Amino acid sequence: MAGWDFRPWHGPSGYVTGGRTAMSTPNKNLGTIEIRLKWDPSPLGEAAHDLDLIAAAFSADDPHGAPDHLVHFDARSPDGTIHLQRESRTGQGLGFDEVMSLEFERMSERLDRIVIGVAIQQRNGTKTFSGIPRTEAEIVEEYDTLATYDFAEVGDATAATIAVFRRTESGAWQLERAVRGFADADPDAFAQLMGGVSV
Repeated sequence: MAGWDFRPWHGPSGYVTGGRTAMSTPNKNLGTIEIRLKWDPSPLGEAAHDLDLIAAAFSADDPHGAPDHLVHFDARSPDGTIHLQRESRTGQGLGFDEVMSLEFERMSERLDRIVIGVAIQQRNGTKTFSGIPRTEAEIVEEYDTLATYDFAEVGDATAATIAVFRRTESGAWQLERAVRGFADADPDAFAQLMGGVSV
């Protein structure tokens, strides 16, 4: 099992912590992968913990600018190659609370980067990852676990990017760690910042 071997990174204002490392070789093209997210529910009587998986797809013409499109709880990819299955808005229940699948074999050739992030809904005060126990993400391809992450290094953040899928010169898709924590970013604002991740 390959986990995120985290190394601290000091970036521009607005980032909390993060780092990046290639997690798959350029010669091995990724097929269909899943990103799975889970967390513990809030204590009885407190506002529910509600986390969102977000994918930002960028074109080769503008890989760090405005997203070509976003995929999250109320937005789908135009061609259906990125699909979000939402099981829970509270963290209650068994297994993973959100699962996102990406089908790289069918993905448009105009796309160059897919940035994956997680944002905490801010409905009643400010919630950070440190206040939501056992928040975990994993990236799998069929029966292989490509990466796991526990959000401990971005505890003060309200949103974080966790990975980038990048098309290499050979045309293969490569997974790279891209952990960045964002302070005071709600899901809408965070989605517009995801293009700035430097991988």
